[in-house]
Amino acid sequence: MEEKESIDNSLMMNEYYNEIKHKLIKNSVTRAVKQYSINRNDLSTYYEVGRLLCEAGKHYGEGVIKEYSKKLTNELGKGYTTTRLKYYRRFYDVFSKGPTLSDKLTISHYCELIWFNDINKIKYYIKLSIDNNLTIRELREHIKSNDYERLPDKTKKKKMEYAEPTVIDSIKDPIVIKLKDEPKDVTEEKLHQLILENMEDFLNELGDDFTFKASEYRITVGNRYNYIDLLLYNIKYKCFVVVELKVTELKAEYIGQIKKYMGYIDAHRKNYDDNNTVGIIICKRNNQYVVDYCSDPMITTREYILLKM
Repeated sequence: MEEKESIDNSLMMNEYYNEIKHKLIKNSVTRAVKQYSINRNDLSTYYEVGRLLCEAGKHYGEGVIKEYSKKLTNELGKGYTTTRLKYYRRFYDVFSKGPTLSDKLTISHYCELIWFNDINKIKYYIKLSIDNNLTIRELREHIKSNDYERLPDKTKKKKMEYAEPTVIDSIKDPIVIKLKDEPKDVTEEKLHQLILENMEDFLNELGDDFTFKASEYRITVGNRYNYIDLLLYNIKYKCFVVVELKVTELKAEYIGQIKKYMGYIDAHRKNYDDNNTVGIIICKRNNQYVVDYCSDPMITTREYILLKM
């Protein structure tokens, strides 16, 4: 009886193995003759191989990966290491539980993400990569800079609930401002200059579709000149964005100041089909009392950190 069970187990292991081998061979053939659908077939194949590896592992334990790797290498050649097969298994395990698998990204993109335990984090980077057509290197840079972790909790909650985002939802907190030398005491003028020198990076920290309009934009309030640190425009949300830079803790008077600037832009620059102007105060440190005091949904505050390039 035991001998029969052993034979049956061996036959079943071989069935899993032969099906895995068949799918990998079929995918290799498809790659050679159907260039237009290579990525779609890759993802489908690796998903199915991962599924079979999961099922085989439940029956025969972790050692099945090593055994299949050895046999595949002998019969199909290099490229089927135990590490690679574990990636396929994890690939299936993750995408069988939630995130939508898109053939706009490659298996290499997904392999950067599948080891995260937070499904919402995976979904965020998938959408970011698709929307911005990120290369693998660019995706790694976003992950390295902790893009997802720096999203405000309210934004993460909105994403989980599929709520409609606003222009300020994508703004990181803290905002990273890069500089070439070691960070020292920085004045508002120096902070302003650092942002201007790396404007593309700064706009990326704010999110999608921000464009630069002016620096130290002059406005006339009464009979006095005032200067808005940065004037931006968001194409997607069709609104001007006033940015004020502060190298101190957030103070209540900063709210009044930026409201005045936003009112001016609404009155003198906003077109009839533009939405109301948004205000962003970037400061060294937030003050929760002041944040709570400011109930205006059109104004948001973010801390900044200086990071050597």
